[in-house]
Amino acid sequence: MASTALVWLRNDLRIADNPALVAGLAHGRVVALHVEATDETLRRRGSASRWWLNRSLRALAVDLADIGVRLVTAEGESEEIAFETLRAHGADALFWNRRYGPAEREIDAAIKLRGRSEGIAVESFPGSVLVEPFDIATGSGGPYSVFTPFWKTLRTRNIAAPRSAPSAAPPISPDAVDTGYRTPTWATKFDEHWQPGERAALARLHSFLEHQLAGYADQRDFPTHSVTSQLSPHLAFGEISPRQIWHSAQSVAHSRPEAAAAVDKFLSELAWRDFNYTQYFHRTDIANVPMQERFSRLSWREDDAALAAWKQGRTGFPIVDAGMRELWATGTMHNRVRMLVASLVCKNLLLDWRLGEQWFWDTLVDADPASNPGNWQWVAGSGLDASPFFRIFNPVTQGERFDADGRYVRRWVPELALLPNEWLHEPFEAPPAVLRAAGVDLEANYPAPIVDLKMSRERALEALKQL
Repeated sequence: MASTALVWLRNDLRIADNPALVAGLAHGRVVALHVEATDETLRRRGSASRWWLNRSLRALAVDLADIGVRLVTAEGESEEIAFETLRAHGADALFWNRRYGPAEREIDAAIKLRGRSEGIAVESFPGSVLVEPFDIATGSGGPYSVFTPFWKTLRTRNIAAPRSAPSAAPPISPDAVDTGYRTPTWATKFDEHWQPGERAALARLHSFLEHQLAGYADQRDFPTHSVTSQLSPHLAFGEISPRQIWHSAQSVAHSRPEAAAAVDKFLSELAWRDFNYTQYFHRTDIANVPMQERFSRLSWREDDAALAAWKQGRTGFPIVDAGMRELWATGTMHNRVRMLVASLVCKNLLLDWRLGEQWFWDTLVDADPASNPGNWQWVAGSGLDASPFFRIFNPVTQGERFDADGRYVRRWVPELALLPNEWLHEPFEAPPAVLRAAGVDLEANYPAPIVDLKMSRERALEALKQL
């Protein structure tokens, strides 16, 4: 009787460069499993992530069927589902690619221990980072807390080459995948903007390297310049591996020397993701606990009305509102604008960064358990190698600098479309005649600012002094 392996897929929804899948196929017949885990210690996916997951799994089922592998989906406790599936398919081996959060590692360790005690061959592999968090350390042996030396070390590493997609015969007819994982109706509009799945991820990488890379280093901070890779949700779900991106980009640098600087900048951003994962691995739950302990004593304000206005893109600061509306419409937001909207929450409004992080977790299609809280803590000043708390982004001057012609604001805040550029980023300072001519009423169709920038900056700096 042929051996059967269960390959448990989590944040690695792809065929190529999937070490666990390769090991499973080498073992014998393979059944692939995806569990929407309900374990109390795990963070449940946000709404936008569930929208992406459902579509990604449907694409994955077709690709797996092409190599003779059937995909099984289930919702429940991780350990219970894993062993139920092992028994149901007579599997004698269980393989997965590693996860790095404290709660995830605890669950995986318990399953590995139980499986081996019951005679199941259980093995895990590296598959979702460039360098595993426990394999990169400072000279003293501890984890890096500053990105620049982390990046200098990582770029000297020999990053393992990605594995090609495995082949197996004969192919099978894929079952229709109906995960049953709940997706909110408001997220269905993302169909207009995204195509989940491994094939789409590889196509997006190729398009970026061919068409957008050249302008990446100089233009990536401008939200209307289409030079970013748009790979973050594909990475978050593992439809493409960081090793695939790394080696593809390095190949471009070797073949096109003039692109070397752009490649280096792009790969440093990929390395920032790894840096977040080292924090995720070495620290207590970073979605809830400040990485700098002193920030646990900061006196955050409570202002439900201001928080609601921020979520709705009704703060009175056009570039912030544009970003929040882009997020709601597309499930993503330009990276520069993410920093601006987060700064307004944490510093000008002095609201707990965890409130903003949770909203992003629910509405971002690229919500990542390490990068989402890691980046929020960076803006809030509480993270490792974070932006200092006293660095408070001014949404007016930032808008004037990075959206000087107003195309970004006019797209997402159309009620301001007729304002001249001079006043577009601060309509609250525009003369009444200018507002009337543009059809803008700061009480009726666009709000006045919900906070005074100068006063709130001073308030934030005073709160910092109290630490």
